[in-house]
Amino acid sequence: MAWEGWLTLTVVGLVLVALASGRASPVGILFMGLAVLMTTAAITGTDRLVAPAEAVSGFGSTGLMTVGLLFVVAAGLTRTGAIARIADPLINRSHGLRSAQWRLLTPVAGLSAFLNNTPIVALFLPVVNDLARRLGIPASRLYLPLSYAAILGGTCTLIGTSTNLIINDLLRTSGASTGLGLFDLAWVGLPATVLGLVYILLASPWLLPDRRDALAERLDPRRYTVEVEVAADGPLVGRSIEEAGLRHLPDLFLAEIERDGEVLPAVAPSETLAGGDRLVFAGVLESVVDLHRMRGLKPASGAADDLTAPRRERCLVEAVVAEACPLVGRSIRAGRFRERYQAAVIAVSRGGRQLPGKIGDIVLRPGDTLLLETHASFVERQRDARDFHLVSGIEDSAPPAHDKAGIALPILAVMVVLAASPWLSMLNAALLAAVALVLTRCVDLSEAVRNVNWNVLLVIGAALGIGEAMGNSGAAALIGGQIMALAADQPLLALIGIYLLTSLTTEAITNNAAAVLIFPVAIAGAEMIGVSPTPFVVAIMVAASAAFATPIGYQTNLMVYGPGGYRFLDYVRFGLPLNLLVMALAIAIIPQVWPLQ
Repeated sequence: MAWEGWLTLTVVGLVLVALASGRASPVGILFMGLAVLMTTAAITGTDRLVAPAEAVSGFGSTGLMTVGLLFVVAAGLTRTGAIARIADPLINRSHGLRSAQWRLLTPVAGLSAFLNNTPIVALFLPVVNDLARRLGIPASRLYLPLSYAAILGGTCTLIGTSTNLIINDLLRTSGASTGLGLFDLAWVGLPATVLGLVYILLASPWLLPDRRDALAERLDPRRYTVEVEVAADGPLVGRSIEEAGLRHLPDLFLAEIERDGEVLPAVAPSETLAGGDRLVFAGVLESVVDLHRMRGLKPASGAADDLTAPRRERCLVEAVVAEACPLVGRSIRAGRFRERYQAAVIAVSRGGRQLPGKIGDIVLRPGDTLLLETHASFVERQRDARDFHLVSGIEDSAPPAHDKAGIALPILAVMVVLAASPWLSMLNAALLAAVALVLTRCVDLSEAVRNVNWNVLLVIGAALGIGEAMGNSGAAALIGGQIMALAADQPLLALIGIYLLTSLTTEAITNNAAAVLIFPVAIAGAEMIGVSPTPFVVAIMVAASAAFATPIGYQTNLMVYGPGGYRFLDYVRFGLPLNLLVMALAIAIIPQVWPLQ
């Protein structure tokens, strides 16, 4: 092997060490490695590293574009509450740890088969928090299973993870194969998901820690009084308090119901809701925000109906009433708060106690904390004013466009059908779905762009450039030859070697980068022993996704690291057996579906 190969191996080795150390961002590390290879090629004039056109070619790949568009699709489904509409009926019936895990993990795995798992996990993080508090179980036994279920579900289809899309695109462009179909991976992914979920249900009580203190540290000591109304034409009419999911809301207490001028102070779980019922709750901010998002409830007495800003452009803002506020000593209604500030008061916090009467009748005092539904510009308008102290917006608090959920779900279904058909590519189907979601105003274009995880796309693009250098320099062929030599030209042993190499690399760095770097090694090794590269590529897809043993191996594992209060060894203890189970299953199935000879 020439000097270019040794240089590439050195750069890749340093990149892997830097990524595993966690001292810099994956984007910066990969771009630095790419810069070294490009600059060396430019100075020496060699064509065995990576030319500028090759270095950036990955950023224009169809796989990368498809991943970006799927972020937009996920944003549309989240913004309309469509995903919550699927998951809530299952989760609300949970009664214990195993029941909660089963009802949580099943929809997560199912959704992750068709949407990128990163936004799915982000969407369910607050759901896990609420579920743990409602049932009184440690959240640490739900967060990591949430990540694992999303990972397992992503192995079932080609669009389940960005890794599958990128590697399939590389397989097609290499000319070694026409690529895989949308559901081809289900031969391995579906059994692996079932096995993984069974393992989680059986092993989590024994192998996952009880870290309740991590949850307790995040509880908000402030308690708001909030008033909502049951929408007359909403889905909660005719359902009991229990059936509507309002009985065991985490840190939110239903104090009373007002119906036709009559107040019901002691509300039984069997009490049936009627359109126009005014419900008064007392609880913490996080739960009040969740209540605000619930389908079938709206701010009481039309408090937010007359705001000029369209509802999709509104957000929730916290503001502390200052001594100089002209409405101090006057009620919210009499002071015409809504007209004066173009903001509706939906909850009030004062000294952690429940405030009697209607929200509009509360007389404001200095120090009262108000939760407002208003336009995002309110924060800028009032930040330097004397009426309020500590004006701050609540992140991701825009009310869901529930009326658009009936549009978003069919768009997702059509996208899956078109992607599975022989008529359109996955890129084309994802593009049509993203455009349809924007045109039907399920998600604004600016919001769609904000929801694209650019770090993921940049990591993939840079890794593809380094992968080109691996192939051009002969480094991939050298590693592939060594694996084949160790396997004694036995295809099954070579398959195990590629799987283990991908798995170990993934656990040390990110899954996308690992898969792209190992891909040329697998192709070179398959060519050496004269077998089909497809089973090796499938092994890469599964091994790069089935990363359970470290927090840095997969982005969703890192997302639950802090909220669950985990330590590194928690991942090793709970994830390593699952790694081995999935590996054994994959090695047994792959040669049966995609013959090695």
